[in-house]
Amino acid sequence: MRRNSAKLLVGGQPQVWLGANFWSRTGGPLMWRNYSPEVVREELRVLFDHGLRQTRSFFYWPDFMPTPDTVDEAKVEHFADFLDAHREIGMTCIPTFIVGHMSGDNWDPAWRGGRDLYADVWLVSRQAWFVQRMTERFAAHPAVAGWLISNEMPIYGRLRHERKAPTEQVNAWAQLMVQAVRAGGGHQPVSLGDGAWGIEVTGTDNGFSVRDTGALVDFVGPHVYRIDSDPVRQHLNAAFICELSAVAGKPVVLEEFGLSSDQVSPENAGHYYRQTLHNSLLAGATGWIAWNNTDYDDLIEQGPYSHHPFEMHFGITDRAGKPKPPLHELAEFARILSEVDFAGCERPDARAALVVTEYLERGYPFSQDDDRPLIFTSLQQAHVAAREADLPVGFTRERDGIDPDCSLYLLPCVKQIQAPTWQQLRDRVADGALLYLSYTAGEVGHHRQPWIPYFDETFGVEKQITYGVVDEVVDEVVEMTFVEDFGDITAGEVLRFRVGGNEHSRAYLPVRPRGAKVVATDAHGRPALLRHPTGSGEAVLCTYPVEHFAARNSRVNPEDTHRLYSALARIAGIDRLIAVDDPRVFADALVHRDGRVFAWLVSQHDQEVSVVPTAPGRSVRELGTGEELAEVTLPAYGVRVVELKSS
Repeated sequence: MRRNSAKLLVGGQPQVWLGANFWSRTGGPLMWRNYSPEVVREELRVLFDHGLRQTRSFFYWPDFMPTPDTVDEAKVEHFADFLDAHREIGMTCIPTFIVGHMSGDNWDPAWRGGRDLYADVWLVSRQAWFVQRMTERFAAHPAVAGWLISNEMPIYGRLRHERKAPTEQVNAWAQLMVQAVRAGGGHQPVSLGDGAWGIEVTGTDNGFSVRDTGALVDFVGPHVYRIDSDPVRQHLNAAFICELSAVAGKPVVLEEFGLSSDQVSPENAGHYYRQTLHNSLLAGATGWIAWNNTDYDDLIEQGPYSHHPFEMHFGITDRAGKPKPPLHELAEFARILSEVDFAGCERPDARAALVVTEYLERGYPFSQDDDRPLIFTSLQQAHVAAREADLPVGFTRERDGIDPDCSLYLLPCVKQIQAPTWQQLRDRVADGALLYLSYTAGEVGHHRQPWIPYFDETFGVEKQITYGVVDEVVDEVVEMTFVEDFGDITAGEVLRFRVGGNEHSRAYLPVRPRGAKVVATDAHGRPALLRHPTGSGEAVLCTYPVEHFAARNSRVNPEDTHRLYSALARIAGIDRLIAVDDPRVFADALVHRDGRVFAWLVSQHDQEVSVVPTAPGRSVRELGTGEELAEVTLPAYGVRVVELKSS
């Protein structure tokens, strides 16, 4: 299956954005009141010297639109100089129009009067008027690379405690705003600036649909500040969100990411940036805009920094413009992008698919929203396990139709799936594919246990469930002992899974084989893993929700699900371009249009480690020198990029 690695096109040429969200240290959101052409040029020069070529900028709405039918000409002139500074230095800029939310606070123009940003016709027309006027003013400026309609509109248009905005109103608002850009002569790429927090990406319905608005925009821009209890999941958070954001079929630009140096050490800030940049690249992101360019120590008395003081120190430079570790990581990332000519690279096709059940993004009569967290976190943990197994996976969405080109379909802890989809998967098995499902009873008290038809026939078992009653897992660690070889797992090996979950989900599936072969048993002698040949393929059932167990545990990765996935890949006949025998080092590859193959090795070790990569039919070479490498050494949480050459 094709995996998204689309890039923005300008004049038919692929573009790669690498930059920073920008507020000058002279004022933060109030920089246009305290504008300094000299300081702005100093700040831009530091970014440019470290390989950054874009900024994302902001028309702070209360300042730029002081009345419903005027713009502040002095602020507009400041912005014109700001763009001129970009042109002088060799950078471009992505202006953002409706900026009423920023860094933990919302600011309205005084004239808004509590009107609804989506549904009030007059207020929508005022927004469209402002967007069109500002576009008319700057669309011809050579420094403008693209446009963003808003900044995190889901938490400006409606706060979390308020009723969500109706999706049809949000879609209409988005359409009118994009049309205003085009009416103003804006020919550059445009997107919403909403954070890509819609239900298809997060499993939370906030009124924004990435699928719907994706039809209106030129790229999708996730804003990712997620935190986790597991370091490996944390390092893959942005990557996972980028994978899900591909639902729109558009280029994915990681539009906001970063951290405050008030909350981590300088060394760990560098590690986080390095991991986020490279892992999201391997997950299909083709642009990156860090939050943000500088620190704001001189604004300690000014909101939002007065009441959200950690917001002062998200900068990639300090208050004096000196680079912090994240900027050094961005500079090294820029160097690698140039060395591999990233604009000409794509992810290779995948033969393994993670199935995204439609119940993540769409409600059905009497289905429940509280089922979605388990779907999201199980998928996330499965993505981690696939990366630990060096298994390239695509995300195939049930709502779009299951991709028919895969050899392996992974359904981690899937409780709900559409009946026609299940039949399609059964047909794929009959045609030669391998289907894997891990059982879950779900995390909620209603409709416990699966909604899957023809379950017994598919897996060659007879369920022994008691209606409405879960079969509790009493062990703290599930031991899975293999009674026969399974892929690259040999008979006698034991895999272990730390148990997690609540009183509903801490459950296993009791079965009796009815045609299936037991591959592994638990510590009580019960079937834990079974395989059932059907037609030319086979179905594999795990009777424990191993991905869910891991998702509900802290500091659990790497855990043994990656061994299952590696074995499934072996049985499905999937060859990996590159792999290492260490789950704490991810290996993946990109293919250049000229045929060159570049491989990434990304370490999750907190100290230096050496690994021996295997690349069937190819040798591993140092970038630049071409020296053959039998072993690759990586520093703590380090990244190495190598070239794979045909032997």
